[in-house]
Amino acid sequence: MPARGQSRLRLVHPGSGRVLASRLEVPRTFVGRGLGLMFRRTLEEGSGMWISPCNGIHTFFMRFPIDAVFLDRRQRVVRAYSSLGRWRVVPLVFGARSVVELPAGTVAPLALSRGDQLTVQAEGDIGGAESADRSTGAQSPAP
Repeated sequence: MPARGQSRLRLVHPGSGRVLASRLEVPRTFVGRGLGLMFRRTLEEGSGMWISPCNGIHTFFMRFPIDAVFLDRRQRVVRAYSSLGRWRVVPLVFGARSVVELPAGTVAPLALSRGDQLTVQAEGDIGGAESADRSTGAQSPAP
């Protein structure tokens, strides 16, 4: 749930217009980023978690597989993993600034490759002219 005064975020693949996550959760603390999706029973279709800063993950104590998309500072794909099972480690993804964790099977139809642009948008930003700036929480023009 967004903090007071902030709008809900979603993740969009501009090339296809597909919304990968209509409810994008953003942990704001070190502990929140560290826990991520651990101990949850499910990750509902249409939801996801954007963890920043982050360039490596694990799926310890998770009850379900996930897709993980590592992004650079401009929200371009550095690396995408499909259906990461439980008790897996992705130790370090060079060039990644953040990761989006999504329900397994979300990214497979897109065949994402390095350099593909994704956009984190505030709810109501239909044109995609703005993207969320994680460092300040403000809206900034997309590159």
